[in-house]
Amino acid sequence: MISCDKLRSSMNKEVTTVSYIDVLKHIQNQETAPIYLLFGTESYLIEDAVGRIVNKALTKDEQEFNLSTFDMNETPVDAAVEEAYTFPFMGGKRVVILKNAHFLTAQKNSAAVEHDTEKLRTYAENPVTESTVIIQAPYEKLDERKKLVKQIKQQAVVMDGKPLNENELRSWLKSKGEENGVTFAQGADDLLLQLTGGDLMVLASEVYKLSLYAGEEGIIQQDAVEALTARSLDQDIFALVDGVVKGQTEQAVSIYYDLIKQKEAPLKILALMVRQFRILYQVKQMAEQGYGEKMIAGRLKLHPYVVKLAQRQTGRFSDSQLMKKIDELAELDFRIKTGRVSDELGVELFLYESKNH
Repeated sequence: MISCDKLRSSMNKEVTTVSYIDVLKHIQNQETAPIYLLFGTESYLIEDAVGRIVNKALTKDEQEFNLSTFDMNETPVDAAVEEAYTFPFMGGKRVVILKNAHFLTAQKNSAAVEHDTEKLRTYAENPVTESTVIIQAPYEKLDERKKLVKQIKQQAVVMDGKPLNENELRSWLKSKGEENGVTFAQGADDLLLQLTGGDLMVLASEVYKLSLYAGEEGIIQQDAVEALTARSLDQDIFALVDGVVKGQTEQAVSIYYDLIKQKEAPLKILALMVRQFRILYQVKQMAEQGYGEKMIAGRLKLHPYVVKLAQRQTGRFSDSQLMKKIDELAELDFRIKTGRVSDELGVELFLYESKNH
């Protein structure tokens, strides 16, 4: 059982945050804390945690009267603090949500809203026990130099909503399946992660959809994932390049034809292929320099699982071979734009010729 005091005590150590999983365990086993500070770039984790905290603190009926949300891009923080001081209607709890708390970061905000952050700092010194304040800061870093940040961290349960690593992602996907009453057949989870790029919001939607087709056995099969999972353009490009990397020309050309049928411009497809090969080159270079997946993901602004997949692809190429592909695509782009070859035919020929390189 994880208590509020235990969660907050961990913040006095060098590691000043707790995980999404820890917060979920705390919500399940304890009363809600007076203050939650949820920051990080994985918006799904933050929104999911907010929803669970609200549902723990308030019934659906109570949410009509005792739940208030303030966007800090539109409303002064003073209004939110005043609401937190207000006694709950009909007793119980009051929940106050502060969205986009940009004043906790070092970045400047263009929103024409003035915030008296001293009022929030004062509130954080002695929060009201009848209220739960949830502060959402969907940013990678907070400004640890600010007194406000220090004060809130002393009193709040602080969650870092960073992207999940591969093991956490697989565990999350398994639990999401269980929530929907399904399990995954061998290989089905791998394929779903690959097709969604580890995007939690997309994954949650796809698991729900696939669960409707799982049948009485409640097992999501690999062929169902292949047939039913929606693909973004980036995911199609990843699969196309994967075909090139593995020498599976038929796969690459088939995906290319599908994209053309979807009215995607050949030059746009070409540009995205260049981007993907550059990512492969950068991932390979950084891995050779000793960087781990997490560091590479942070530097390149990619999901850690995408980096994992990229590392698998790069094992088939040397640095010089990857650079050669990038150069060949740049040359093709030049030939298309100077009228030496048509765009659709040029990309198609590149895919066929790649098998021989």
